[in-house]
Amino acid sequence: MPISEVAQSSSLFTEAIGQVRSSLPTPPIESIALHRLGFGPRPGDVERVKKQGFENYVREQLNPTNVDPEADKHVGAAMLHIEYEWDDPKTKEKKKVNEDRPLKYINATRQELWKLRAQEMPYQERARPADEVLAATLVRGVYSQWQFREVMADFWHNHFNVNMWVDDDAARVLFPLFDRDVIRKNVFGNFREMLEGVATSAPMLVYLNNYRSVASPANENYARELFELHTLGADHYYNDLYHRWREVPGAVEGKPDGYIDQDVYEAARAFTGWTLADGSWSRGEDGNLPNTGEFLYVDRWHDNYQKRVLGVEFEPNQPPMADGRRVLDLVANHPGTAKYVCKKLVRRFVSDDPPEALVAKAAKVWMDNVKAPDQIKKVMETIVLSQEFKSTWGQKIKRPLEAALGFIRATGQDFTLAPGLNWMIASMGQRLFAYPLPTGHPDTKDYWLGTFSWVQRWNLPGGLMWEGSKLIKPAAPEIPEALSDWESLCRYHVRRTLGYDLDDPTFKLCLAAFSKDRATDPIRKDDQDLHNRIRILQMLVAMTPAFHAR
Repeated sequence: MPISEVAQSSSLFTEAIGQVRSSLPTPPIESIALHRLGFGPRPGDVERVKKQGFENYVREQLNPTNVDPEADKHVGAAMLHIEYEWDDPKTKEKKKVNEDRPLKYINATRQELWKLRAQEMPYQERARPADEVLAATLVRGVYSQWQFREVMADFWHNHFNVNMWVDDDAARVLFPLFDRDVIRKNVFGNFREMLEGVATSAPMLVYLNNYRSVASPANENYARELFELHTLGADHYYNDLYHRWREVPGAVEGKPDGYIDQDVYEAARAFTGWTLADGSWSRGEDGNLPNTGEFLYVDRWHDNYQKRVLGVEFEPNQPPMADGRRVLDLVANHPGTAKYVCKKLVRRFVSDDPPEALVAKAAKVWMDNVKAPDQIKKVMETIVLSQEFKSTWGQKIKRPLEAALGFIRATGQDFTLAPGLNWMIASMGQRLFAYPLPTGHPDTKDYWLGTFSWVQRWNLPGGLMWEGSKLIKPAAPEIPEALSDWESLCRYHVRRTLGYDLDDPTFKLCLAAFSKDRATDPIRKDDQDLHNRIRILQMLVAMTPAFHAR
């Protein structure tokens, strides 16, 4: 599609849209659900959810199965490019690779993945498993029938952020296991179970350096982020108020309101010896560690002396891993963790300013179900079926991943993997599996509203629809027989793209661009200019404030 045509229409639209001051309309609850619990509606989804009923749809999404035919088909057919030159140390020959390959590592075993690190392989091959997870994430986001699971996987990846570009290749090689067996397995499961899965996963062990933590002194990186980011949160960090553990309210009874640095130091000692069987030097002992890529507990690295965490005394010389697991029990079952994580969930799915009443309600459900295998599901059901979920539309903005996949879904057209999509998402500010800080991306709209990132949002639809990107395969747009005038056809495609009606001033701007110089012409299905205008209209709708609201 000629970019000049898009630019001409969007220029007219851009100039006028700045004058619109009307508030965003509140869509039907079915549209809200599809935009918030997934990556936006595909054509026909709103009608399907209306027929099914909002609450039935929510409960269906909260109980996903392993059956996902369309997503599995597209993931199975996906081809990801790989290109590099390499001097093979064995054959002394220069090897040149420039090809498309299927996604073969996302379902691979640990043994199959670890071979990439255990052998001399070029960097691009070692990075391939993580690249495939990213690629599969994009494809599933477009095609999965279990949209809520996909959005929750994105939430937990951000909560337990791992930058896959950390120095050690182990994080990239074993990233499919972190995604598949830790994050996706537990999106609606039990938080304590997920917490241990994260703590013992190779990507997290490497990223936060716990795989090199031994007694005297312990490395405190993982323990600090466990408290500050994964569980109790900064709101429950009391070191600015108290310097001794006994001073923290409730600590003497073993139920402190929050944590201080002493808790972090002691917890770090509890996790010494939790490492990775990566074949490395075993620190003073004969021989190296096993080289299997599995989680490994090395007892001689562990600090076996007594400890005190959150006011609870740990006796010395406990069984293997008992100290670390007890720390995980304490933080997972702490009311501060319930409040912190539930606040993050409400912020993600409801409002940048989480309603306190809903956070408290969700936290109670969390604490009432700390041992339940579906603890997180029960919490999410409470949040999504709340009145606050229904009445806070527009208080969030779509993250770049949501905006990109939402537009692809809205077109209803075939999507093909190409390197350009990840670049587009990154240019809008979201670096998938590559955010450099353990915090993960912030989750408030001010973070996503920088000038450059917003310009890139407006460039997104044209970039996706541009034939050179090879991301969306253009097809003849739908033109129903019953629609014989430009306004009706415009309204039809606005609803089809957005999932609901635009406010009247914005719709009129879209209609003016859509029907410019042709408002009285008859509608013909073989009209190529009309086809082009419908594609441009889809792009214009994706540039409206309504499209980016959530």
